[in-house]
Amino acid sequence: MDRSGIEFSIPVIEVDGLCKRVPIAEGDGVLHILQDVRFKVREGESVAIVGASGSGKSTLLGLLAGLDVPDAGTVRVQGCDLFALDEDSRAALRGEAIGFVFQSFQLLPALTALENVMLPLELAGVAEARTLADRWLQRVGLGGRLRHYPKHLSGGEQQRVALARAFAPHPKLLLADEPTGNLDAETGRAVIELMFELNREVGTTLILVTHDESLARRCGRVLRMTAGHLAESPPQFA
Repeated sequence: MDRSGIEFSIPVIEVDGLCKRVPIAEGDGVLHILQDVRFKVREGESVAIVGASGSGKSTLLGLLAGLDVPDAGTVRVQGCDLFALDEDSRAALRGEAIGFVFQSFQLLPALTALENVMLPLELAGVAEARTLADRWLQRVGLGGRLRHYPKHLSGGEQQRVALARAFAPHPKLLLADEPTGNLDAETGRAVIELMFELNREVGTTLILVTHDESLARRCGRVLRMTAGHLAESPPQFA
């Protein structure tokens, strides 16, 4: 805390000079997917990243999670430089600090709803993983679906399982990539309401990638991706 009484904490995530390029098949040039991206997100913030399809939003989210490696720049999660770690250490950090909600749900088809939620808890060595997973599925309204496999669940139910799986380990950071993209409008609204409700309960820091401007405005900040560049959008008032 400084003399003004304002407390300065280490950002949950800090991005500095992030660049990502891919070669263009037809020639010797490269496509700049991300160019000198910089921003910080502090504990408890909710941040939306918006932009047109192909603007680099999902690529950025993958880099924030350490699922891909940039051509330049750094990503620090709770002060730890992701790309100074080897792949195993990045995976361990993800399991400890980051939850994910994907457009395509990403449930394991050979596991029941209960087992899908238990998996990250067991990998993290959490005691009573089954009891905790059961409690979270009850919380998202799926207490009667514990032993159902993903193929026997609707899209909305699968995304509820994914929410339970993401929040069960109490991550510091939740990354959500178009979480309603595969759902109809009514189901999508219900899932989003649940996601924000759980986020408030757990106190997770949220970074949400979406093309839905109305959804983005529900977050505390909006960052706009345009042709690989990221800029903060001014607040909009109704």
